[in-house]
Amino acid sequence: MILLDGKSLAKDLQEKIKKDVATLAAKGVIPSLAVILVGSDPASQTYVNMKAKACKNVGITSILHEMPQNISQADLLNMINNLNANANLDGILVQLPLPSHINTYAVLESVAPQKDVDGFHTQNSGKLFSGISGFVPATPLGVMSLLSHYNIALQGKDVCIIGASNIVGKPLAALMLNAGATISVCHIHTRDLGFYTRNADIICVAVGKPNLITRDMVKQGAIVVDIGITRLESGKIVGDVDFDSVAPLCSYITPVPGGVGPMTIASLLQNTLKSAEARADRM
Repeated sequence: MILLDGKSLAKDLQEKIKKDVATLAAKGVIPSLAVILVGSDPASQTYVNMKAKACKNVGITSILHEMPQNISQADLLNMINNLNANANLDGILVQLPLPSHINTYAVLESVAPQKDVDGFHTQNSGKLFSGISGFVPATPLGVMSLLSHYNIALQGKDVCIIGASNIVGKPLAALMLNAGATISVCHIHTRDLGFYTRNADIICVAVGKPNLITRDMVKQGAIVVDIGITRLESGKIVGDVDFDSVAPLCSYITPVPGGVGPMTIASLLQNTLKSAEARADRM
């Protein structure tokens, strides 16, 4: 069993990004990312702080816009429009979830596609499903980078993806399909989850339910990518896989923490750099 060490790879990727950012800066282009945080959700604040720290480490300018919980949708959309018009800004990230009185779809669609470093705009998701270059959501992109780093071939593999969100499951399925894999996407209405997981060469799970994947659901030699993350009452952070019982069966498996999480942030930095490079090309 080999651990898919996302923490180590993310560190290496950030060193490369740092060098590329310095190259752009020498040309007069400083990559910049605007982050919008609505309300004071502790988990969202933690994620935003992690992203800001990573940006600082590689030389990307990170600008945090903290908005009150009761901000109107119109005011939020007006702010995004102003950020869209800022020629020196490369990326706009709206931290999710948003308050219930705000239409998340409308907000994400208001971000200019060329600044949509989260890859959530339908123009970017359409490019992904069509196999055209665009911005890919950070977590699926991180998963693919991790598998590529370990030379794990995807062509012809049976892949089971558990979780069908627009943020992880669906874009990951598109990436896997584009890479030549055969995909099964399972979700809350799937009748026999074990049937799909036991027949999968690669299992990717992103649900947020500890111990969802148990030893009897995984075949010998399978590759398991655990994207879920939950903090237990004890304070311990766990994924969706019963790691201790499943890991001995696997050829490769991600740890939680230290697997996909660090790769998500590294991929966000990559997307921001990509946008900045496009800006430099237009100059």
